[in-house]
Amino acid sequence: MKLIIQIPCYNEEETLTVALNDLPKHIEGLDEIEYLIINDGSKDKTVQVAKEWGVHYVVNFKQNKGLAKGFMAGLDACLRNGADIIVNTDADNQYCADDIEKLVRPILNGESDIVIGERPIDSTVHFSPLKKKLQHFGSFVVRKASKSSIPDAPSGFRAYSREAAMQMNVVNEYTYTLETIVQAGRSKIPMSSVPIRTNAELRPSRLFNSIFGYVKKSMVTILRAFMMYKPMKFFTIIGSVVFLIGAALGVRFLVFLGMGQGGGHIQSLILCSTLLLLGFQTFMIGLLADIIAANRKLLEDIQHHVRKMDYDGVKSAEKEEI
Repeated sequence: MKLIIQIPCYNEEETLTVALNDLPKHIEGLDEIEYLIINDGSKDKTVQVAKEWGVHYVVNFKQNKGLAKGFMAGLDACLRNGADIIVNTDADNQYCADDIEKLVRPILNGESDIVIGERPIDSTVHFSPLKKKLQHFGSFVVRKASKSSIPDAPSGFRAYSREAAMQMNVVNEYTYTLETIVQAGRSKIPMSSVPIRTNAELRPSRLFNSIFGYVKKSMVTILRAFMMYKPMKFFTIIGSVVFLIGAALGVRFLVFLGMGQGGGHIQSLILCSTLLLLGFQTFMIGLLADIIAANRKLLEDIQHHVRKMDYDGVKSAEKEEI
């Protein structure tokens, strides 16, 4: 069993060595542990620091593409280099590296395919009270959208089995954390969570510039993922609300008409007709989106089988060479 620990990096020369030094060199049940960094267009000496330290693999982007693109590129590189388990952690040493063993243990025991580290959000000193509440609220929304029980959805400290990694797809350009949970929950990939520890902050987060920006991007990501994986439910809810408002206005008009006062409420009748039509059209959009989602599911299954043949073929070739 081979574990590859991947670290997305963007101008991390000052903190990368600290994070790398803390990584485990041996975990019971694993034969090999290797290290990979994703250089997301760094302008400093991040790659040089990583190579001097002795990382096994470097994925290079010539310009910054964002955390989501880097995460997927890292998964691809890990799978191509024979990883049975992939752990994702941060270059700023936010997460306690000793807890990597806790992350991989449920996968080694065959209990889960994805394990997400649950941070002690309420006791994290550098989290403001507002950020703590938003973290809890965001995780609640993701749990509802994914039908999972993950308590800390934004956590980037997580482990993937080889099989789960081959099924991952991230289409947004912001972050992989929320979308992959919704995808895994809707695809019924076994997920679990373990409590982990965090270290003192070495630098401010670069994922967002403000709380408002973080909330806006996170909600858009969640809504988009929910629309992708449950389009019929999403559009039916919206269409039903619009249709019911229109129906209520129609009933109101009929009441006034029965009282002989219908002539003064023609505007309500027009609005009623418009809302009923919009509600029906939204429902029809949901039907079309559901058909597209079914086709996407077929494409994902095909992609999974192609990946499996591709990656497992590489791994088989490596074994033959050995």
